[in-house]
Amino acid sequence: MHKMGRTPTEGLTSETIAVLGAGVWGTALAVILARQGHNISLWGSDEARMARIAHERCHAVALPGVDFPPLLTVESDLKQACTAASGILLAVSSGGFRTVTRALASFCDDRQVVVWATKGLESGSHKRLSEIYAEIRPGRPATVITGPTFAKEVAAGLPTALTVASDDIAVAETVASWLRNERLRVYTSDDVVGAEIGGAVKNVLAIAAGISDGLGFGANARAALVTRGLAELLRLGVALGARTETLMGLSGVGDLVLTCTDDLSRNRRLGLALARGRSLGAIVGELGQAVEGVASAREVYALAREHGIDMPITEQVYEVLFGGRAPQAAVTALLGRDPKSECAGITP
Repeated sequence: MHKMGRTPTEGLTSETIAVLGAGVWGTALAVILARQGHNISLWGSDEARMARIAHERCHAVALPGVDFPPLLTVESDLKQACTAASGILLAVSSGGFRTVTRALASFCDDRQVVVWATKGLESGSHKRLSEIYAEIRPGRPATVITGPTFAKEVAAGLPTALTVASDDIAVAETVASWLRNERLRVYTSDDVVGAEIGGAVKNVLAIAAGISDGLGFGANARAALVTRGLAELLRLGVALGARTETLMGLSGVGDLVLTCTDDLSRNRRLGLALARGRSLGAIVGELGQAVEGVASAREVYALAREHGIDMPITEQVYEVLFGGRAPQAAVTALLGRDPKSECAGITP
């Protein structure tokens, strides 16, 4: 695989960063950060798997063909991985976020910068990850990396733009400085709510786009789903306090377009398989990685009902995943809705 990414350049400050979560995205982030001259400790909870990765100096399952840079070490002890780090980057699943954050709180130094690159809502509570973080570490800034990013393309050094959002803009700039290089453009924002909602809702809509394409409905239908899905994202996001311009940017429209239109998206592939009659359990097992849109569909649907937000595409994805509705019946339900003005109800 093409190995891209700069070597340390003049003016770049070397940091010691713990990347928590050795999945595809965590491994890709660890690799690009190490290429840029940072000392990286990649942590995963499976001791045997991490020992194999350390021995092979690559993660053959997550990122085949990508060798680990010399500055990347592998660790299965969480405290050991984080003790000497000036920065801690969580790339665990949304389901594991509370557990790992709670463990961090027992030994994490207040001077350490903590950021996450996880997208989704907490199962059962539909809380945003920044809300969970505030419960466990009150008073510390919430900081999230988000945007239209496929891990394999980032690791390959293909041009990418993303956003670091934080309620402390100085922290956002610090994290952005870790990541920036000639192929990775990083913007900053202080709209954490918008960044998180965009990252959660787009996965649900990508399942819908996959279902539509799997049923053979074509490019016109996909474009309509993306556009009307954006209207749903705007309604929910604004109701929760997000800014419209954030949702129209990389963490909203950008991520939505990416995941709805390319088969590197696990959520889109899940929708394609559902349309072909495969069971949810079989699809998830075959993909072999977390499909955040499944859990997010339940939580986004609950959040919309709680706030009285009309999200018909999200509702139909929920019914297909958890209500036993056939994909074709979901499409029929969407097409049979009462006609209305296109601009009606874009915002709450």
